[in-house]
Amino acid sequence: MLFVLFALWIIALGLVMIDPRSSTMRWMSAIAFTGGFGALAAVLSETFIPYIQQAVPNPSISALLYRFMGICSLISYYGLPYSFAMLSLSYNTTWQKPALRTWLPFALLLPAIACILFTPGYTEEMPITFPIVALWAVPYFFIGSVLIVIKTERLPALKRTHLFTCLALLPPILCVGVLNYVMPSFGYYRMWVYHVWILAFVVPFFVYTFFKYGFLGMRLLIERRKLDSTLRAITSGTAILNHAIKNDVGKMRLFLEKMKQHAEETHQTELIRDIEVVMGASEHIRDMISRVHEQTQELPLRVTSVRIGELIDEVLQPLQPSLSNIAVQLNIAENLTLQIDRIQMAETLTNVLMNAIEAMPHNGELMIRTLHVKKNIVLEIKDNGMGMDKDVLKQVLEPFYTTKSGSRNNFGLGLAYCYSVMKKHGGTLELSSSPGKGTSVFLTFPSSRIQT
Repeated sequence: MLFVLFALWIIALGLVMIDPRSSTMRWMSAIAFTGGFGALAAVLSETFIPYIQQAVPNPSISALLYRFMGICSLISYYGLPYSFAMLSLSYNTTWQKPALRTWLPFALLLPAIACILFTPGYTEEMPITFPIVALWAVPYFFIGSVLIVIKTERLPALKRTHLFTCLALLPPILCVGVLNYVMPSFGYYRMWVYHVWILAFVVPFFVYTFFKYGFLGMRLLIERRKLDSTLRAITSGTAILNHAIKNDVGKMRLFLEKMKQHAEETHQTELIRDIEVVMGASEHIRDMISRVHEQTQELPLRVTSVRIGELIDEVLQPLQPSLSNIAVQLNIAENLTLQIDRIQMAETLTNVLMNAIEAMPHNGELMIRTLHVKKNIVLEIKDNGMGMDKDVLKQVLEPFYTTKSGSRNNFGLGLAYCYSVMKKHGGTLELSSSPGKGTSVFLTFPSSRIQT
C-alpha cells in the first residue's frame, strides 16, 4: 500500500500545483488526497504500528498511533465520496442554479456528519457501518459519474480531453465504490488490498493521457503557457531587431543620399541606378521588419462597450468585394455588448475572416454566430473551404508558421496575433478543421467581458 500512498499523494500535489485557481483541479486533488489517507491507514496498520509496538512497547504511543490511524481511515471513507460528488458538481455546472450551488455542498456533507455522530465509533475490524454509509456514498459515486459523463463540450479542443478524463477517472472511482462500500456491506471486508492492482493500471494510463491528450484541460493549459512564452520572446526580439535595423538602415540611406548627389553632379547615370536599387532594397527591409514588429508588439487594451453585431458589420463591409461569391450567414445574439478593445478586436476578426475567404477561392459558405458556453460567450466563424489536416492544425497558432508560402507579404503572424489579443482579453482562441470540410475558429470571451 506504500505505492498507493505515494502515487495518490504525488498526483494530488501535481494537480493542485498546475492550476490552484480551478475548483475542478482542487476537488480532483482532494479525491487523490483523501484516497491517500486510506492507504496511509493501511500502511500504519500493517507495517508501522506493529514495528513500533515491537521496538518501543509503550501503550500510550500505540494508542496515539491507533487513534491517528482511525482518523486517516475515516477521512478516506467519508471524504472520498464527498470529494467526488463536489468534483462532479464543479465539472458539470450547466444544470445548476446559483441558489443550488450555494447550499448543495453543505447538504451533501450532512450524511457524513450524521454517520460520524450517530453510528458506532471506529474499530480496526469495522471502521464504519458499511451498509449505512453505502446508502449515501454509492449514490454519490453513481450520480457523480453520470454528471461527468453527460457533460457536453461544444468547443472541439475540449471534447477529446473530456473523453480521456472520463476514461482515466471513472473506472477507478467506480471500482473503489464497489470494493470499499458495496462489498463490505455484504460481509466481504479488506477488499481495499486490490487497490494496488487498480492503480497499477490507472497511473500509467493517467500519465499517458496527461502528456498525450490532456486531463481536465491540463494539456491545453500547458500548451497555452508555452505559446504565451514564445510570443513574449518574439515580442521582445522583434522590438530589439526593429530598433537596430531602423538605425542601420537610416545610416545607409544617409550615405546613399550623399553618393547619389555626387553621382548626379558628375552625371554617372549607371551609378545612380545602382544606388536607387540599394535604396529600394533597404526601404523594403525596413518595411518588412516594421510590419513584423506591428504584429507582435504588446499593445495595451483600450476597452470600450462594443456591440458585437455592429462590429462584425463594420469588419465585413470592406471585405464585400471578396465575399461576392460567398454566402454569409449571420446568427448574432441581439444587443450582445462586450467590454473589449474595438480596434484590436476588429483586426482579429479581419485576420480570421480573411483566412476563411482565402480558404474558399471560388465559392462557399461563411457562418458567423454567437454561442453561450457555460457563462462565456463564444464567437464562431466557420467556413466550408479546404480545411486543414491534424499536422497543420497543431502548428497553425505558432508564430511564423504559414501555409501561404507563396506570399511575400505573409509572415505567419496573423493567428498568433489573434491569439495574443484574445489572451489579453482573458479569453481563448481555438480551431477545429478537417480536410475538405472546412474550418471553425472559436473566440471565447469570459463572462466578465459581457455587459449586462
